[in-house]
Amino acid sequence: MGKFGFSFSLNRLLGITAVKQSIARATGIPTTKGGLQQKVGREVLKQLAKIIPGNGRK
Repeated sequence: MGKFGFSFSLNRLLGITAVKQSIARATGIPTTKGGLQQKVGREVLKQLAKIIPGNGRK
């Protein structure tokens, strides 16, 4: 937790955060666990919608 309105992050100091962000933007693959789970979940639902007939599209 930060005190006095400021916090310190070794990863940001070393530039690790910026590298991870640039990799995520370039590849389109999130580097966080939650982001990756959301992306995989969306893709699975898209594939299921193609397979299951009568999903509401005409």
